[in-house]
Amino acid sequence: MKIKTCKWYPVCPIKYFVDQGKLDPKWVEEYCLVENKNCVRYQMEENGEFHPENMLPNGDIQQDL
Repeated sequence: MKIKTCKWYPVCPIKYFVDQGKLDPKWVEEYCLVENKNCVRYQMEENGEFHPENMLPNGDIQQDL
């Protein structure tokens, strides 16, 4: 798998949630570090659409974040 980090990774809350141990590292491994353009957060950010901080890359909302 090619490593090409998402341009939003440095400011993405998903990175911080993983760093804090609140989310499984698989989220950054499967989305952020491979520039996965299927990431719902990425798509919404590119379109200038609001998305909550606790939205996962697959579009699910994680209430406990």
